[in-house]
Amino acid sequence: MHCDRAWRLVGGAEIKRSHEEGAASGHIMRLTIIGCGDAFGAGGQLQTSFHVRSDRSTFLIDCGTSTLIGMRRLGLATNDIDMVCVTHLHGDHFGGLPWLLIDAQYASKRTRPLVITGPRGTEARFMIAAEALYPDITKCPRAFELRFIEYEERTPLELNGVTLTPFEVKHPSGAPPYALRFELDGKAIAFTGDTGWTDSLYAVAPDADLFISECFQYDVTLPIHLDYKAIDANYERLGAKQVLLTHMGEAMLAQIDKVDASRYLIAQDGMALDL
Repeated sequence: MHCDRAWRLVGGAEIKRSHEEGAASGHIMRLTIIGCGDAFGAGGQLQTSFHVRSDRSTFLIDCGTSTLIGMRRLGLATNDIDMVCVTHLHGDHFGGLPWLLIDAQYASKRTRPLVITGPRGTEARFMIAAEALYPDITKCPRAFELRFIEYEERTPLELNGVTLTPFEVKHPSGAPPYALRFELDGKAIAFTGDTGWTDSLYAVAPDADLFISECFQYDVTLPIHLDYKAIDANYERLGAKQVLLTHMGEAMLAQIDKVDASRYLIAQDGMALDL
């Protein structure tokens, strides 16, 4: 396992390319980090959201409250998104969904269907949040279909050419929290979501072209968040091709110079990775 360090700048964002793999396959899948921060704005980063564009589908992994702002900054069109895949029901991971609806209704004039996948109760929590933030928005006639799909533990979903498999993890949020694994275009992206250490991650990460791991702490063990020392102790067993550390709190950011750069990429808002 190793991290390819071929970087370049495009439109102010950092781009990392796996040149050999892209040339061999003829397909490039790009993951753009809209936001990689924690719930508290550590390091001035936006809340969690990853934008994935492939030959078959364009989708978001999580949609924190600041997602629409981040997409505007990066020139990412909301109408290009086929689906939004939510890991768990904390606002810094799903709180941007009402603003996507408002944008779709009034600004982007969406007509294409939009699928939202998430834990049990996602639709109900979305409706409550949307009505609290913008009364009657869920009652307005829409020019597009809005469809909610709930996860079942380790049961793959086939959506828009993407195979999505949820794995329950440890992060109380009023509904089951999940790590997610995405397989498409012959490649795999996996994301821990927010979680304390759990052996479920051994099933999520193997052979992933990119394993995105939350890393809230450096060496403090919490039941609901991962720390760098725990991730590093399990690095070999996780078996991913590349590991991207994200969702770092202030304590972790203060120790960022201790991260093994031969093993890990460090997430930054606006960074893009070509797989």
